[in-house]
Amino acid sequence: MEFIDEKLDDYVCAHTSVESNLLYTLNRETHVNVLQPRMLSGHFQGRVLSLFSKMIQPKRILELGTYTGYSALCLVEGLTEDGELITIDCNEELEEFAQSHFEQHERKSAIKQLVGDAIEIIPSIEGEFDLVFIDADKDNYLNYYKLLIDRIPSGGYLLADNVLWSGKVIDEKCNNDKDTKAIKEFNLFVQNDDRVENVLFPIRDGLLMIRKK
Repeated sequence: MEFIDEKLDDYVCAHTSVESNLLYTLNRETHVNVLQPRMLSGHFQGRVLSLFSKMIQPKRILELGTYTGYSALCLVEGLTEDGELITIDCNEELEEFAQSHFEQHERKSAIKQLVGDAIEIIPSIEGEFDLVFIDADKDNYLNYYKLLIDRIPSGGYLLADNVLWSGKVIDEKCNNDKDTKAIKEFNLFVQNDDRVENVLFPIRDGLLMIRKK
């Protein structure tokens, strides 16, 4: 996932607004207590998500892939006063860990945490979403997109993480890898979808920003 020189990355992070004390603690506790801490959005990408959310000012956010709750706490920073953030994850073991940090945030009442299969849960949630963030199982990215694109209003946004997949998307040796194939299929589908406009940012492991026309 490291695409730029380490010293340059340090410089980038040093010139990015600092994370809150709550996010710093969550970042640290994730690295100490949870397997695969690299799945965390982290300081730099977290500030990107926060800034995007503040620019969009969504009333309703849907996040697929709660993990330990870091990205949700970043996205909620841009939520309107009467807004709602719904975050879904299939990992029951991390539910309490994430919830304990949500409870410490001033917007805790705006965060609704659901545990289970997002493919099954999404149809049970009514209404549209001004901002969707996908950071879940890669082989379902396209399924999530197809489920949600018609529930994003014109001018709404969808963000998808890990779309460079540690550079595997351009590595021919990975052409038969299931997750790599799924990410490449998703990226190509979005690129050819005339309902949207999109930019792929080489931020961390790749962040695809999609705007519904």
